[in-house]
Order: sequence, then C-alpha cells, then structure tokens
Amino acid sequence: MNYRYTLVFLAGFLSCIFLFYIFSSSNLEVPFATGLVSFDVSSPSDWVGEEDIVVFEDYIILRIANATLSNYANSGSMNPVLDMGANGIRIVPKYSDQIEIGDIISFRFGGNLIVHRVVDKGIDENGVYFITQGDNNIFSDDKIRFEDIEYITVGVIY
Repeated sequence: MNYRYTLVFLAGFLSCIFLFYIFSSSNLEVPFATGLVSFDVSSPSDWVGEEDIVVFEDYIILRIANATLSNYANSGSMNPVLDMGANGIRIVPKYSDQIEIGDIISFRFGGNLIVHRVVDKGIDENGVYFITQGDNNIFSDDKIRFEDIEYITVGVIY
C-alpha cells in the first residue's frame, strides 16, 4: 500500500520538474504553489503593456498617461500587496467599463479614501455597482458606485 503513495509523490515531483523546465525555457517567472494555501483573489487587469515599460541600465520609464503616485497606511487589509512603504501608481478611471473584477480601486467612504480589490461587479436598479473587499478582510464592503471611485491602482513598486 505504501508504494502507491510513493508513486503518487514521484509522479507529482516529476510533473513539477517538467513544468519548471517548460516555463523556464520561456523566460517566465513561475510562482510556486504547494497547494497548502488557497487564495480566492482575482488578479488585476493588465493596465501596463510590455511596450510601455522601457528599461535602462540605471532607470526605468513607465509610459502611463495621467498617472499619479500613492502611498498606503499600515491597515493590514491589503497585505501583502499594499502596505506602508509600497508606492502605488494610479489613474483616474473615466468609465465604469474600465473597472473589472480583480482591480484594486480607491473609493470614498465616510470621508476616508479606502483601497480594496473589486470582487464582484453588477447592475441593479441604480446602475453599475462594485463590491470590494480587502484581501485580508473576512467580509466584503457595501456596494460602491462609480461616482465614489477616485482611482484604479495600475502598478505597485516596493
């Protein structure tokens, strides 16, 4: 019976080596996941194309129209993606269609500027709404309307 576990382990191990070989030959960095921890978080939209990133020996140029920088409080709700010390690159969205599930947005709530990830998007009798949630929060926020959204985070530099 123990040989079955050994065979399953070896098959998984060899599969990992094979996948790393395939991905490493394509020059892609592969995050390693053991399957022990599961995160149900969608990735943000791809706002910065490879053609908009120019790398020199001693500096980098990011071509992002109308971008501003942001800094973050040490609230813990968006760790490890956003925290004190991270520099955010943000833009002002023009249309609700620009915002997708997985995007990180900044919105006004109770006089504060809150930064959370969009986890749902829908339409009700009042129009388009967004449901947001901090990556480390158990509960999602109330419906957010496009009028309350000030920024979309399009990049983070640590």
